[in-house]
Formats: sequence, C-alpha cells, structure tokens
Amino acid sequence: MGADIRAAGASLREPIDWHSISWNRVNRNVRRLQVRIVKALREGKTRLARALQYILTRSFGGRALAVRRVTENKGKGTAGVDKEIWNTPKSKSKGILRLRKKGYRASPLRRVHIPKSNGKKRPLGIPTMTDRATQALWKLAVEPIAESTADPNSYGFREYRSTADAIEQCFTCLSQKGSATWIYEGDIKACFDRISSKWLLDNVPMDKKVLNQFVTSGFIEKEKFYPTEDGTPQGGIISPVLANIALDGLESKLKAAFPWQEKIHLIRFADDFIITGNTREILEDKVTPIVTQHYGEKGLELSEEKTHITHIDKGFDPLGQNIRKYNGKLIIKPSEKNVRNFLHKVKGIVKDSPSSKPIHLIWEINPIIRGWANFHRHVVSKVIFGQVDCK
Repeated sequence: MGADIRAAGASLREPIDWHSISWNRVNRNVRRLQVRIVKALREGKTRLARALQYILTRSFGGRALAVRRVTENKGKGTAGVDKEIWNTPKSKSKGILRLRKKGYRASPLRRVHIPKSNGKKRPLGIPTMTDRATQALWKLAVEPIAESTADPNSYGFREYRSTADAIEQCFTCLSQKGSATWIYEGDIKACFDRISSKWLLDNVPMDKKVLNQFVTSGFIEKEKFYPTEDGTPQGGIISPVLANIALDGLESKLKAAFPWQEKIHLIRFADDFIITGNTREILEDKVTPIVTQHYGEKGLELSEEKTHITHIDKGFDPLGQNIRKYNGKLIIKPSEKNVRNFLHKVKGIVKDSPSSKPIHLIWEINPIIRGWANFHRHVVSKVIFGQVDCK
C-alpha cells in the first residue's frame, strides 16, 4: 500500500530506501502531472495549473527525480559553499526528505571561473546540493509550460533538440535558389548575468518566493560575499529554462511585423541567433529596432562585437559550422576556428604525453576524434586539415 501511495505522488514521512524506489512509476506519474499542467494552461485554467505545480513540487516522485538528477549528472561530485555532496543512498534519501521543509532559503553560490575559447574566463556559480535539487524540482514544474510557449525555432537547452536541428533549419531557410541572401547574426551580451530579475518575477509561472531566492542568492568568491540583483546563475539547473522564457517571443513579433515575401526567419540557439532577410536595409532599418526593443524589455543588450549583417556568399560561422553559398549552392562544413581548436586539442594531448605508449595515446585520442566526427557528421564534413594553420 505504501508503495502505491508513494508512486501516486504523496509526500511520506517514513524513512526512504533509495534502492526500492520504482523509477518507472515515478517517471510515469511526474509526466502525467506535467501533461495536466500544460493542458490546464492551454484551456486558460491558470489557477488549476498553479495547483498542479504545487502538487508536483510537493510530491514524492518530483522530489525523488530532482535528487536523482543532481546526483547522477557530471557535477555530482562538485560541492557548493557548504562542501556537501550526496554520494550515498542514505544521503540521497535524506536529500528527498530535506526538500519537504518549508521556508526555503537559498545559500550563496560558489563562484569559479572557466576558460572561454577567446582567452577570457566565464563566471560559473555552483549551488549547494539542496539548492540544485530544489532548482531541479521546480524545473520539472516550469519546463512543460516553457516548452508549450517556446518559439518554434528555438533549439538551445531544450529536450529532444540539438545543434544539428538548428543547422538543419539554417539549410531549410537558405538553401533554395530564391532563399534569403542576407543574415543578421546576433549575440546577447552576458545574457545569464543581465536578465532583469523584475521581469523574471513578473513573467515566470512559478512560486515567486522560491524564484526570488534563486535569482538573489548572491555568490561567494575568495571568501567574500557579493549580492546579486539581476540575472540567473550560470551553472544553476533551472537557469537555461529561465533564460529561454526570457528570450522567447521574438519570432512571433517578427512574423507579425513582416509578410512572408520578406523571408524573415529566426533561428535561435540559447543566446545566439540569426535572422534571414531579403535585403540588408530591411535587417538594419526594420529588424534591428524590433530585436533591440524586445531584448531591452528584459534588461538585455546585443553584443556589438559579435552582432553583424553578412551576405550568404561571404558565409558565417554558427555553432562551429561554416554556412556559405558557392555559385548558388549552399555548403555547410566545419568552420576553420572549430577545426583549429580541434587540432590544438589533439596536438596538446600528444605533446603532454611524450613517454606514453602509442596504444595508450590512441585510447585517449580516439574518443575525441570520434566525438568531433559525430558532431559534424550531419553536414559536409570533408575537411583538408593541411589547409588549416594549427601552430
């Protein structure tokens, strides 16, 4: 009887045996609640949708899935400011019970910096295990709504979508003889750090007190506390969903503003996007103000360094690919920068292992080559490495 109640989503107070959890039942019941949330929202029953979110975030299944998510991903061994990790069945079971407590208060993030491809460093905030699990729990409740209202051609940080899908849409919009010939390449400056907290609190469909804890928790760097007033933590599990909610809506505005003859199409992957158009003047004079106004409402601005307008015959480099027309034929292949970085990586491994046996070096390099080849296998992947300077 206890197992049936637990599978149905009730919050129980007895001790939990992690290994006895029926994950098939848990997944099925959480998915059922998510479907009901979306259905209620489409029928205009916002109060029912909020009630179902309340049930999901307090159910055993939702909490168990949230704990499983944060204890089985790549960051499971990285601790937050409390230096705590959940790496045993007992600690995972306690984590489920800990998520039941009322009066949730988020701990500050542990700030670290990771290198970027351009030599700069990207700030990353690492939440505690409790905060990660709480974010994962609320992601289960918010993501179905975000998916049902998302832009059709948004591909970043979405389930069952990938960079290959975004590149395929680029091919669809640009490959024909009568396709658009000008591309507006856009990039948002420090997107995660600058999203307006007020806009998020006013527009994200979730508990406002919990969301306020997520976006105003602050961070600790070199043992000093820094408050946060805007943005969503880069490194938080729910941050990509919040960012997508803030970035969505531009595609519908462009469709309403331009007839189909202008060939205005938006393709977005996270905070990088392209917009196609018939002429440079349309993109400069008409599209740019709409883009600036749309993102300005959310506290965001475009990066002048990475935002420009390009002709398809000169080509552009989205998501590690080069898209360009040669005599009217669209060719998509790995970009020179992507090839160069790949060669540098392989070259570095070889240089750092001067005394390794060849078989060990092959074991280390093969997965890297296989991963790079699989990433580019959907496009014209033939590359002449000798033409790329990798000094």
